[in-house]
Amino acid sequence: MIVKSAEFICSNTQISKLPPPVKPEYAFIGRSNVGKSSLINMLVAKKGLAKTSQTPGKTQLINHFLINDNWYIVDLPGYGYARASKTKKAEWNKFIQTYLDKRESLQCVMVLIDSRLEPQKIDLEFCNWLGEKGLSFVLVFTKADKQSGLKTDQNVAKFKKALGETFEEIPQYFITSAELHSGRDEILGFIGGINQTFEVPDYKSFE
Repeated sequence: MIVKSAEFICSNTQISKLPPPVKPEYAFIGRSNVGKSSLINMLVAKKGLAKTSQTPGKTQLINHFLINDNWYIVDLPGYGYARASKTKKAEWNKFIQTYLDKRESLQCVMVLIDSRLEPQKIDLEFCNWLGEKGLSFVLVFTKADKQSGLKTDQNVAKFKKALGETFEEIPQYFITSAELHSGRDEILGFIGGINQTFEVPDYKSFE
């Protein structure tokens, strides 16, 4: 897939104000500081589309980016940011979970995992929640350029093994580097394949 255009559409904290669910959407989510904004900018080849920050937990809204006028990248708040208050975390969790569970045009959740780390409990718990809800998701391992290929492969294998304790089938996965642009063609190809079979859902707006 060639990305010809990518534009920011809106930021929201209210599900009811999201764009009508008539185009396929792909939600990008991961632990704070997993490299989500850098990955999104790399995918669309547009620096600064998604705001990168050294401060974890910067994304606190649902951000919609329209790609090629026919599908959305949806940038979701990171989970597991320790400095947020419990009340704020509970609000974010409810907000994110409502979006993920109820959004009719959501095609796949791209769960970003830091390839440098051993399996993290919070990532596994989130994947298990998606599995319980029957939501389609893939794993996107980030920052692969920060270490050897062998180390990345070892951590990916460990994560797959940990996930295998609760999943009969391990979801598809991609190994990426925003710096080296690796994984870009594979992810865009995956999205393009799903877009070809997308049908506009019947939907009702909801609060």
